[in-house]
Amino acid sequence: MSNKQSVQTGDVPERDPDRIGRLSAAFGRRAVTGLIAVTVVFLIAPVFFTVIASFASEWTGVIPTGFFTFQNWAHVLGLTDTVGAQRALGSFSFRAFGYTVTVPFLSLFFSVVLALGGVVINLIVGVPVAYAVTRYDFYGRGWVNTFAVLPIVPGVILGIAFLRTYPDLPSALALVIGYSLLKAPYMVLAVQSSFEGMDLRQLEESARSLGASWPRTFFTVIIPNAKTGIIAGSIICWTLAAAEFNFTYMVYSRGPRPFSIFLYNNITNSPILQTAAAVSIYFIIVAGVTALLRRTGQSGFSVGGAK
Repeated sequence: MSNKQSVQTGDVPERDPDRIGRLSAAFGRRAVTGLIAVTVVFLIAPVFFTVIASFASEWTGVIPTGFFTFQNWAHVLGLTDTVGAQRALGSFSFRAFGYTVTVPFLSLFFSVVLALGGVVINLIVGVPVAYAVTRYDFYGRGWVNTFAVLPIVPGVILGIAFLRTYPDLPSALALVIGYSLLKAPYMVLAVQSSFEGMDLRQLEESARSLGASWPRTFFTVIIPNAKTGIIAGSIICWTLAAAEFNFTYMVYSRGPRPFSIFLYNNITNSPILQTAAAVSIYFIIVAGVTALLRRTGQSGFSVGGAK
């Protein structure tokens, strides 16, 4: 059958693939799968070996030896009275009503709460901004979108600005505000990607036609449908805020130490195996918070009564 007859009858003429096409068809998927596997192993291997090394007693060669010991973990957690105990993530003591109160692992909970505080501010501010620049066309929309997704300043510069502008601001409050400012673009980008995959106008019109007010539509229809971006943005913002060092180092003054200061002290001043234990703690905390946030997103969350 000629090409002209094939077009008239609707048949697609067969093509003879060249050598590259045949090789791609035969090995393309395997090559891509292998490349992904190598990349994943390359990224995960340092984390795996760091956690394994934290349970070793010696590391003089390529592979650590002397398994298993919890001495390194006990040291960084402040459970032993050893040299360098001030670098441990141990208890925090303070005086209240004439008594000395000791709270174990307060620094750990302090860091988690600080990073979560920044995430809450990102949610309150970032979600409406992402919605506005996606849903509406207004004067200056491009500038708002640009400033919302661009990092404001490096952490060290923002820290100096905070110290000069708000010298009497409590360090905990300054850290929460600073974390939210530094990580806001990640929240806006993640949520905006979810909004852009939705027909916001149709969702609003459908909800309003059923008698829902605009606030009820926003909180019970729009936000639950964007939960994938909200959870992803929350995970990214929390992870980066918990390890933010430059801003934390400039602003922190007293009280329980943020986790980034704990990591810095152990990485710069502790033996390699104790450093591995300190970094492993960070990995475990990040994995736990990430799993918790993902669980929240998968099981659904209620906003204004809607699941």
